[in-house]
Amino acid sequence: MEYLQADFIISCPDSLLQTARDLLADVAAEAGFESFEDTADGIRGYVQTLLFNQKELDSQLAAFPLQNTTISYSMEKVEDKDWNRTWEDNGFDPIDIDGRLLIVDANHPQPLPSTSKRIIQIGARLAFGTGTHETTQMIIDTLLGTGDDEYPLQGCRVLDCGCGTGILGIAASILGAKDVVGYDIDEWSVNNTRHNAEINGVENLKALLGDASVMNSIDEQFDIVLANINRNILLHDMKAMRDKMADRALLVLSGFYEDDVPLLVDRAASLGLSLKAKKEKGLWRCIVLGFWQCLCFIVLLPSSIYMTDV
Repeated sequence: MEYLQADFIISCPDSLLQTARDLLADVAAEAGFESFEDTADGIRGYVQTLLFNQKELDSQLAAFPLQNTTISYSMEKVEDKDWNRTWEDNGFDPIDIDGRLLIVDANHPQPLPSTSKRIIQIGARLAFGTGTHETTQMIIDTLLGTGDDEYPLQGCRVLDCGCGTGILGIAASILGAKDVVGYDIDEWSVNNTRHNAEINGVENLKALLGDASVMNSIDEQFDIVLANINRNILLHDMKAMRDKMADRALLVLSGFYEDDVPLLVDRAASLGLSLKAKKEKGLWRCIVLGFWQCLCFIVLLPSSIYMTDV
């Protein structure tokens, strides 16, 4: 496949640079970008030539949701090179989630602290989801539950929509899920999910290639449906996700901002789902949705999130 490389230059106060990088990666993803690395004054992104939507990118940048920030970019073809090697070589530091789960870089082994009960190894290969992003952390924190149960997802069936590196599905399996199914539109991500499941000893995770339509080939209903995707895809695919939810199932979503929450909640209401909880980390949000009569979320969700009446 042919790729384009975009060098984004961010002009903003130093204190806002990392926030701007995170927001920029999110809006660029809506224009087709699928991998990023930090540069001294911005980020570098990569997009398949056939999937690049420049009109969408320019529209997103014109409405960039961070004050006192301007962004410019230049594009060039990527000539037959491993454009993600720099990021893979640098890797990431261990990520501790609530003192109960530790995410480590499988590509760069190092001595591990003894502050976490469980460890997930992630060898990232051209896929989003190492655990460094706030949205991933919020979903995993939600899956961890209150801490009263060693395996809070015991016996649950879990569906991971847009599985990326497989980190959410692997976490669900480690936390006791009976079966996990993930899918992603990107072949590299599917292969990466399978690779990471193998190095973590997870044998009950199945990764499928395709968009939301691949759910039509899945006969099972699920107790937990996860999706860490941008708002527009969530709005479009929520009906398909809801159709795969068993009785009293939960839909856990992230990948969006506070202003997006009402749109997602309204869409959920049209499908018979209501807001059960909301969590925030920086500018990002995570919401939990369930059927009107669903009560089981009290068991699964940590006390730090914002509960709503059933």
